[in-house]
Amino acid sequence: MFCSTAKILLAACLVPMSVVSQAQAQARGVIELFTSQGCSSCPPADRLLAELERDPSLIALSWHIDYWDYLGWKDTFSQPAFTARQKAYSAARGDRNIYTPQVIVNGIRQMVGSNRSEIDAAISGRRGSELTVPIAFDNTRLSVRVSIGAAPIGGPRTGTVYLLPVFRSREVTIRRGENASHAITYTNVVRSVSELTSWAGEAISVDVPSAKMGDSDGYFVLLQSGSSASPGPILGAAKGPPN
Repeated sequence: MFCSTAKILLAACLVPMSVVSQAQAQARGVIELFTSQGCSSCPPADRLLAELERDPSLIALSWHIDYWDYLGWKDTFSQPAFTARQKAYSAARGDRNIYTPQVIVNGIRQMVGSNRSEIDAAISGRRGSELTVPIAFDNTRLSVRVSIGAAPIGGPRTGTVYLLPVFRSREVTIRRGENASHAITYTNVVRSVSELTSWAGEAISVDVPSAKMGDSDGYFVLLQSGSSASPGPILGAAKGPPN
């Protein structure tokens, strides 16, 4: 089946650009997969996401939506907030393209999540180089300092910084529904999304308490233009060091 349907208040302070570590590899592409354990067409996209995640220059995220939970199996990772993000992307594009498996690349282009050639083209094409703002991390025992660089000359100067705790990899045995009796491995499963601070084009740093990571075993940080209700291009993204 191809599935289809119609702050934390944290202090931010200005920091010099040198604080952003040049050793922190910057992502060239963010691949957001909207998937569901109850969707029979999703496993190929889930496997492809795991392959793409092996490229250190790519950030691959699994967002588990909840609108297929009625098909006989409730997705163990689904949250209404993740469905809301997918719908917000659709509203920002001005279309009704909400389905699984769906991929959004760099907050701009959408395509079927199992279509490797379209994903590769979106990352390497002219509109695949929006991630120009560096992000770096400095871990301590009790907190993580997230450093966001300044906007490049002529680049966008407004955005929001998001924290995404994840499960790096989880295998789920699905007992009912369209994928009954299958064990599927999911990659970088988003557990929550929090707005850390706004960004106005200048270098800033934000201290995030380690407790904010919850029961995750990893995290990512995105700098994205627009708003949660109308997300725009992703301007910067980075994978956090091990918790």
